Amino acid sequence: LALIRGSAINHDGRSNGLTAPHGPSQESVIRRAMAVSGVDATEIAYVEAHGTGTPLGDPIEVHALGAAIGRHRPASAPLLIGTVKSNIGHSEGAAGIAGLIKTVLALGHERIPASLHIHVPSPTIQWAQSNVRALSKSTPWPDVERRIAGVSSFGFSGTNAHVIIEAPPHTDKP
Repeated sequence: LALIRGSAINHDGRSNGLTAPHGPSQESVIRRAMAVSGVDATEIAYVEAHGTGTPLGDPIEVHALGAAIGRHRPASAPLLIGTVKSNIGHSEGAAGIAGLIKTVLALGHERIPASLHIHVPSPTIQWAQSNVRALSKSTPWPDVERRIAGVSSFGFSGTNAHVIIEAPPHTDKP
């Protein structure tokens, strides 16, 4: 259903505590996953964000996504993001796999599902500067040669993970 192009994990190291995410570590793990996968930031159309809807974590994550991916893309094609948590809630230890499953299905259906409850984007996030856009409605996958996405997952203990996945090439079914 999809090819895992590459992945990376790291840890926040010394931080301000368990509930304070570390943006530079998130940015670093995203950049490492892209390097391992051989994928350029401009090839990634969508990232399934960890996005828990918190006033501290979400701005840090969007800033990291913007620095690693969004700012390297044309302004006319911002990085699209969403989070399965708005649809099913936070599933704790299963949150990362839930995001991966959602993204594989989105690749296969060539459609990115809406994230619910995003009526007004958070004013604490620098959306334009990050060149990132949260999806409040279901959207067709951008018309690109290869459908590539990222999935971020961050653990309560400071562990960060990012996976780059790609849809298989179109084939004629028998």
